[in-house]
Amino acid sequence: MNPNYMKEKPVLPLFVSAAIPMVLSMLVNSLYNIIDSIFVAKISEEAMTALSLVFPVQNLVTSIGVGFGVGVNAVIAMSLGAGKQKDADVAASQGILFSIVHGVLLTVFGILAMPSFLGIFTESETVFHFGVRYAVIVLSFSVIVTVEITFEKIFQSIGRMLVSTFCLLTGCVVNIVLDPLLIFGIGPFPEMGIEGAAWATNIGQLSTLVIYLTVWAVKRPNLKLSLKLMKPTRQIAGSLYLTGIPATLNMALPSLLISALNSILAAYTQTYVLVLGIYYKLQTFLYLPANGAIQGMRPLLSYNAGAKEYLRVRKIYKVTALTIVCVMAAGMVLSLCIPDSLLGMFTENPVTVQTGIPALRIICFGFVVSSLSVVSAGALEALGKGPKSLVISALRYVIFIIPAAFLLSRFLGPDAVWHAFWMTETGAAAIAFALYRGTVGKMEVK
Repeated sequence: MNPNYMKEKPVLPLFVSAAIPMVLSMLVNSLYNIIDSIFVAKISEEAMTALSLVFPVQNLVTSIGVGFGVGVNAVIAMSLGAGKQKDADVAASQGILFSIVHGVLLTVFGILAMPSFLGIFTESETVFHFGVRYAVIVLSFSVIVTVEITFEKIFQSIGRMLVSTFCLLTGCVVNIVLDPLLIFGIGPFPEMGIEGAAWATNIGQLSTLVIYLTVWAVKRPNLKLSLKLMKPTRQIAGSLYLTGIPATLNMALPSLLISALNSILAAYTQTYVLVLGIYYKLQTFLYLPANGAIQGMRPLLSYNAGAKEYLRVRKIYKVTALTIVCVMAAGMVLSLCIPDSLLGMFTENPVTVQTGIPALRIICFGFVVSSLSVVSAGALEALGKGPKSLVISALRYVIFIIPAAFLLSRFLGPDAVWHAFWMTETGAAAIAFALYRGTVGKMEVK
């Protein structure tokens, strides 16, 4: 493969070749999330509620892995674009080391904090015990998750999207197949209930990591990993965390938002908490394809920015934004037309479905406009402007929406909380686009 193809291949075919594998991966991954929830919902509505309450902490582990991985991805791709092979090798090696450290810390603190965390949101002993049993098993594999995600971002940074796609697909398929077998005890497998869902998730993630290691050993990418290069250096470690910390916070803020909204809605009934949990499962299916396009975009933007090809940076941004608008528009149409069918995948309780139908129809009006925020935040991360990306996420997940949701619930009732979503997305999108344009304009002037 031509090492300069990222700055020489026409933009549209380049983006398509990078994004399609990642969109496919994200679609399958989101399908796994939905199928996992469907099987857990068949255990009981309490089990599904427990899964919803554990989700913010589980998402935090993934957020830290992906966020730091974004920093690894950006530093490697920009170094390669600037012709600095040694810096790229060091970034990859130190990225693996730091991801192991992150995973260990997340395992210890996550398991210790989980009982207190769940106690904040539920008084049901059944929900509490379901949540603890599921969380302890899932969190025990945090190191596997963080290292696997770092390898994913390393392969993406050098344009090996198909490898990343194959590994993700394999892990998701393993998870989907094992879910019913371990939850319900089909064939020779024991009936494990909610613990079976946790073990299916862990085995799927372990499968993904094993394949990444195998491909690395056999294919030998044009990057070097070594223990010697893992010794932390101020320059590379600083660059990794300068982008990685804001990206991690970007990914973690939704967990904070869900916890805050759970607190607001739990004051009314658990039905609203369940509806919110179901919405975020559906949102996963919608936003992960968009995130797949962002993942395809990031190394292309980083490489071309490193090579000072700023016109191509603008073109890649525009193509990505148009793609995400199309995805979000499709999600909006489905939410308006068949909300009952979407909600019915997760619950058979008619009260929950009837509560969720207006919620989904209201929230979806923010989908299309959120495209600008999503693509701008991803572009700023790729350009090494993590703090600006963090501003966008803070607006979307904390500064605008939490106060709005609280005030709407107090003055107009819990059903009004859903309006906070589209109101927030509209305001954040305008600021996000302004931040992106200002950043690219300054780069071109230099």
